[in-house]
Formats: sequence, C-alpha cells, structure tokens
Amino acid sequence: MQDIIEKAKKLKLLILDVDGVLTDGRLFFDNQGTEYKCFHARDGHGIKLLRQSGVEVAAISGRKSNSVAIRMKKLGVEYVYQGHEDKVAAFNEVLQTLSIKAGQVAHIGDDLIDLPVMKRVGLSIAVNDANFAVKEYADWCTETPGGLGAVREVCDFIMQSQGTFDDVLQSYLQ
Repeated sequence: MQDIIEKAKKLKLLILDVDGVLTDGRLFFDNQGTEYKCFHARDGHGIKLLRQSGVEVAAISGRKSNSVAIRMKKLGVEYVYQGHEDKVAAFNEVLQTLSIKAGQVAHIGDDLIDLPVMKRVGLSIAVNDANFAVKEYADWCTETPGGLGAVREVCDFIMQSQGTFDDVLQSYLQ
C-alpha cells in the first residue's frame, strides 16, 4: 500500500470514467428515449474538495450525455470529454492542456475501454465492481462500488496521501 500512497502524493489530475464509476452503470430511458443518470452526492462533494486541495479533475466517457455535462459544470469540472471511445486521444489532450506528465495522473475505470488510459497513468484505480480484467490491471481497487461513493473514496485517499485532508476536515469542525 505504501507504493500506492507514494504514487498518490505525485498526483495533479484525477481522470474519471462516467458510466460505472460516477454512476452505477445502469442506463435509464423514459418512453420518449430521454436518458437519465444517477450521481452520488458524496462523489460530487469529494470532487469539489479534491479540486480545492489543488488536484484537478477531468472526465472521459465513451458515451455522450447532457446530464454528464450538466453535472460536471455544477462541480466545476472544466475538462469533460464525451463520446470518446478512443480515450487515449482525450487523455493526451488533457495532459497537453494542463502541461503535466502521465505519472502525475490517476484514472478510475470499470471496464475494458478504460484499460488503454489506465496503462499510461501513474496510478490506475478500479471500482469495486469493475470487470475482473480491469481489476487485474489496476494498481488499487476501491472498497466501494461505482456510483455509490467510490469516487469520494478515491478523492479522500488522494487528499490523505498528499496531507491536505486534515485541513479540509478542520474547516468543517470550526
């Protein structure tokens, strides 16, 4: 676990998959074909706290959804790439935009489409209910399933590793 903490200390960016990571992976459609997604409030708050601590957040999704754009905007996430089945291209773009190296990035994924980016980052993370092959290639697996607080678990871990969590905690205890 110490090697994972050391990798987390270097992070400047957390990249999130959406379906299966920020959501539980289920897709809901009404009779008119409108798609609905369910996001966990704790994940959103963790994203805000992580960004406040100095670690940027991006989302890269193979699918495209207006609800994702709305949610990311409300959380202040500027780097949102949707409809990118080739996630490596979006990954390379965000690295260049932020002028950071792959070793300074963590990625949370749940399915095979996430592996090409997971292989390139400094810290690869799989949610608890990820595909078995993704878990096999991940540096770390969350205890929490996707869409149910796994992102918050990762955000808290990064802040603890970087020594910023106690400051966040103290701001709520005053």
